Amino acid sequence: MAEANFGNTVKVHYAVKLDDGTVFDSTFDLESLTFTVGLGQVIPGFDQAVIGMSPGTSRTIRVSSDEAYGLYNKELVSEVDRKEFPADFKFEVGQHLQIPQGFEQPMLATVLNVSEARITLDINHPLAGKDL
Repeated sequence: MAEANFGNTVKVHYAVKLDDGTVFDSTFDLESLTFTVGLGQVIPGFDQAVIGMSPGTSRTIRVSSDEAYGLYNKELVSEVDRKEFPADFKFEVGQHLQIPQGFEQPMLATVLNVSEARITLDINHPLAGKDL
């Protein structure tokens, strides 16, 4: 059997668990993930973990935050004037928003705090700073 190596296209099933055992994401009830090893299509720690695997094998890995979604960056938390959003928009703490970026892919932000005048948004990836 051929082992996965840089440049190979692979199909895998995975489950992402946090330190507390919570499953954050999984493909086991869905289609498998197809990607090309080494092209940065998945987080670096996952990319490296499939190298050397053969079809039908499985492995459990731990990926540090710096090899996953990066360290948590406090500079990516900011307050925004509520007037920047439609007046009838209802904000909830923990809510995820997609903020348009012109022709680029929308930016995902998490609402951290809501007041009458300001909204605190965090544009860190939800798994930033977490080991997987």
